[in-house]
Amino acid sequence: MTKHLFTFVALLLVAMASAQGDEQEKLERRKAQLQAEIREQEALLQQQNQKQKSVTTLIAQQTEKIKLREQLIRTTEKQARLLKDNMYLNQLEINRMHRELDTLRADYAEMIRKSYKTRSEQSRAMFLLSSQNFLQAYKRAQYLKQYAAYRKMQGEEIRQKAERLRALNATLDTQKNEKQNLLTEQETERQTLQKEKQEQEKLMNSIKKDKKRIAAEIKKKRSESAAIDRKIDKLIRDAITAANKKAAEANRKANPTVSAAKTEATIKSNKIVLTPEAKLAADNFRANKGKLPWPVERGTVYMPYGNSVIHPEYQLPVKNSGVEIETDKGATARAVFGGTVYKVTDISPVNKLVIIQHGDYFTVYQNLSSVSVSQGEKVSTKQAVGRIRTNGDTGKTILKFMISQNTTYANPATWLYNM
Repeated sequence: MTKHLFTFVALLLVAMASAQGDEQEKLERRKAQLQAEIREQEALLQQQNQKQKSVTTLIAQQTEKIKLREQLIRTTEKQARLLKDNMYLNQLEINRMHRELDTLRADYAEMIRKSYKTRSEQSRAMFLLSSQNFLQAYKRAQYLKQYAAYRKMQGEEIRQKAERLRALNATLDTQKNEKQNLLTEQETERQTLQKEKQEQEKLMNSIKKDKKRIAAEIKKKRSESAAIDRKIDKLIRDAITAANKKAAEANRKANPTVSAAKTEATIKSNKIVLTPEAKLAADNFRANKGKLPWPVERGTVYMPYGNSVIHPEYQLPVKNSGVEIETDKGATARAVFGGTVYKVTDISPVNKLVIIQHGDYFTVYQNLSSVSVSQGEKVSTKQAVGRIRTNGDTGKTILKFMISQNTTYANPATWLYNM
């Protein structure tokens, strides 16, 4: 019964060790991934230093690297705990093997001692010859043969268990070395983490000391953004006025009796007076709300639409009348729906803008380095309108996309598919 119990315990320990071995491999892969991500963050941080980017961006990247370093330390701690558990299981197995080996050796020694005493008192031949008959002699011969085989089997079992014990001891020694290496690695990571936190604290202190300069920089960015929005508003108002002048002229020609006051009211309206053709274009555009393709082939939202959204770089609330989408370097902006190019203009020497009209709706594509359409041109869905500019300071390629009905801006997330 005891032997069966030992066997069950041994199988259980082996199964547990195997499961923990798989977990160790998973943790090792996760650790390698974290180390790769840390190297990427360090490379980005180095690029930031080389390009003398803003302190706030450096802090954001340093924070990300610290998070990764903390995850790495936690992963190493898990590895150390698993290794400790494995070592404990192996030590239990070694203790059990020692007990079994001691029992086997004691039994074997006792068997040898009894065998020697029997051999000294009565020889094997005399033991057989003293048999009363042939059957008894045969049984005694079989007994001696089985006894010898049993002695040999016990000796072999002792040898195998001794080898297994040596192997377990060797494994335990290896695990002790691995644990020591993990503890050393963990301590190194902790020291590096402490150093990185100190560096971040210095950066935070530098921000506090330079708060006025950063506040001025943020104010300048807000002012520039507001100026661009005002310019776009004016362009759209001009488009409304031009469309209404055209509609009023057509109405006057078709109906000469129309009053001058009514004509003037049409021209001054802050909404486009839709012709049948323009109404059809607007209805088609509105019917595709929530199904429009993104204005880039691949991208992620860098900053959403809203009156008080947190700026990713400055971590302060700003007004954003559109959505900013980060995409690949060299990517092109594309029309989200068929329409007519109303305006192609320069916002700044490096920032071009395209406005496409869809009845009384407008889509705006801002932050282009070059344009591939011309004013008055008919464009189709997903047609390229220009190449998106990559910022030389941040290295980011960001398109600002806006949607408005007349002069009322809408959240592009409610219009674009799966945003």
